[in-house]
Amino acid sequence: MDAAELRALQAPIKERYKADPKAGFITLKAKGTLDDTNIACRVETGRALAVAGLHPATGGSGMELCSGDMLLEALVACAGVTLKAVATALEIPLKSGAVAAEGDLDFRGTLGVARDAPVGFAQIRLRFDLDTDAPQDKLDQLLKLTERYCVVYQTIKSGPPVEVSLQRV
Repeated sequence: MDAAELRALQAPIKERYKADPKAGFITLKAKGTLDDTNIACRVETGRALAVAGLHPATGGSGMELCSGDMLLEALVACAGVTLKAVATALEIPLKSGAVAAEGDLDFRGTLGVARDAPVGFAQIRLRFDLDTDAPQDKLDQLLKLTERYCVVYQTIKSGPPVEVSLQRV
């Protein structure tokens, strides 16, 4: 897909959202069910069923997906798609590229071993390795716009309010 095709694809969508701002507001959903026998949760991804379980550092077998890994994978996926879309729109040629994310966790926090140890990622690093002849000013713009428009990055960075509830069924 080139920049013209991307613009043509997105133009009617952008016009619709300009004309009707409420049309741009969509609620994404995720669902899962608790496993009856194992410490695991079956998550419906929309494309397949993913089974998340404990990380081996907390007693898991390593056979199930770790939700921390899934968060980093979502960041890589979103950042990669966003970067590719921005590069296409700006006509920045990419010969190839890779995206990597890594995050530091202190599992003493999640296991309640040390009250001063944080629960969750202490730091996340996102890296793009691109093979391109584009000038540095274009790459700076590419990175800036990728950060600006990547939904997962902005969500992690901004930390929106999260409401939690528990109900009997």
